[in-house]
Amino acid sequence: MHEVSQIFQIIVALGLLNVWLLRFNKATEYRGGQASSMRQEFATYGLPEWFCYLVGFLKVTSAICLLLGFLYPSIVIYPAMVVSVLMVGALGMHLKVKDPIKKSIPAFSVLLMCVVIIASRLNG
Repeated sequence: MHEVSQIFQIIVALGLLNVWLLRFNKATEYRGGQASSMRQEFATYGLPEWFCYLVGFLKVTSAICLLLGFLYPSIVIYPAMVVSVLMVGALGMHLKVKDPIKKSIPAFSVLLMCVVIIASRLNG
């Protein structure tokens, strides 16, 4: 399970960096409501703009920490927990605006990968 956990570390980290650094101002089929950027998505959820940047900071920092976890394995559980909490929040926001299930797939997938990462660290 440890090897799977490490693969998930990479997938989650690179996925978060992709969404928050490369696709921040781009439309994707998974954005909440009809939003075409991250700022618009947070507005769709009724969240203030500053919260978008706080979540972005937490996700980018967590992604970097997941990658640093290959050098410092003891830190991995913490960013995985932070991302898990954020993904539960993301799922809640998709429910709030009555998005189709398809838009929740990325958040649900990342949550599952983080649960595996956490379980691997707790059991390993």
